[in-house]
Amino acid sequence: MMNRNAAEKERELLKMTYRLVYNVSPYMEYHPGGEDELMRAAGSDGTDLFDQVHRWVNYESMLKECLVGKMAVKLAAPQGMLPKSQVTDTLAKEGPVSPSYDWFQTDSIVTIIIYTKQKGMNLDSVIVDYQDVSFRAETIIKDYSYLIHMELFREIQENFSVRVANVGKVEIDLKKKEHTSWKHLGRALENHNSLTPRKDTGLYYRKCQLISKQDVTHDTKLFCLMLPPSSHLQVPIGQHVYLKLTIAGTEIVKPYTPVSHSLLSELMAPLLPNNKYIYFLIKIYPAGLFTPELDHLQIGDFVSVSSPEGNFKISQFQELEDLFLLAAGTGFTPMVKILNYALTNVPSLRKVKLMFFNKTEDDIIWRSQLENLAFKDKRYEVEFVLSAPTSEWSGKQGHISPALLSEFLKRSLDKSKVLICICGPTPFTEQGIRLLHDLSFSKDEIYSFTA
Repeated sequence: MMNRNAAEKERELLKMTYRLVYNVSPYMEYHPGGEDELMRAAGSDGTDLFDQVHRWVNYESMLKECLVGKMAVKLAAPQGMLPKSQVTDTLAKEGPVSPSYDWFQTDSIVTIIIYTKQKGMNLDSVIVDYQDVSFRAETIIKDYSYLIHMELFREIQENFSVRVANVGKVEIDLKKKEHTSWKHLGRALENHNSLTPRKDTGLYYRKCQLISKQDVTHDTKLFCLMLPPSSHLQVPIGQHVYLKLTIAGTEIVKPYTPVSHSLLSELMAPLLPNNKYIYFLIKIYPAGLFTPELDHLQIGDFVSVSSPEGNFKISQFQELEDLFLLAAGTGFTPMVKILNYALTNVPSLRKVKLMFFNKTEDDIIWRSQLENLAFKDKRYEVEFVLSAPTSEWSGKQGHISPALLSEFLKRSLDKSKVLICICGPTPFTEQGIRLLHDLSFSKDEIYSFTA
């Protein structure tokens, strides 16, 4: 254990691990995590903290030169603290086990390691931003957010790398601007080292630069935004972000779901690196407040983009056999990445069908791409439904209805695993969900995108 008597430094830096007492004073300046990490065990049993970070290390050989002796009695929990078993039980009931982090350095690089204790972590589970000396690394763990938020000890270069191991370990390599030794990682800022339910976290924005915009239909455009070099952000499938503009002195935000640069993007080389660019299909409303301002932006202007929100889980694709997509207008946007992912990453999939509702033929987004995809992959079918077609239109027409859905939603097998995704204007989505329930589809088989 450590005794925090400031008058005696040798006693101040005593630490107990596995009921053995160590004097770690000589090791302080060499510890890769800095003095602050060692001091986290001050006045307490350091066994759990050691195990979180160095479980694979032979502590007896590593610390044998620092050994003072064996603890004679078992430590009691300090007043006001829960015994370990109660803390564990509380965490188990309320959410995932609290993550931890450590860091080490070389002459040129600082590596931050986050131990999430969760399998199945991906790069889109980690969001990193470095702005105005503030370093922020948010790790999404189920429905929780773990935040590292610090003013770093020294400046770093804008570009950094993020890696995720399948054991749930996240590594962030930061390049030092000056090749000098850091005494510690930095100063803790608001909510540092906290695990918070995602619903209780505020939106965080970074400024992204408009790189291009191109016409897709008469009123819909494809916008390409570039992330800052000092940001790592990959929006998970089925999730949305908020775009923010200042209009007449007031900040206005609107939710949008990012898309791939092309419906066939998984089958071709990307025009630009996927990890630095975000694409949006956005309908411009001439009488609207937000979209005309967005459309008036010049190439090189900036838009603030939030961190992702949403609760769609790709685990819903596991062993999926039939995927049905119901989209109206720009409600098509979440379906873009879903289509790409399902057709390339779900081996159990037998059938994917999209029913796309629009007013006229001119309103159909990426019509040629949707039709070409049907030629390339026989598992996929698309049907267009128009509510105000011309006399030349020979396809389906009308609005979402029992007749249209009952014919469209036919399983490949009697008991095949099904997922139905629906997105569009609120009346369309609400009516669609009612009709799906009337057709005996369960809540687990229906996912509605709402914003």
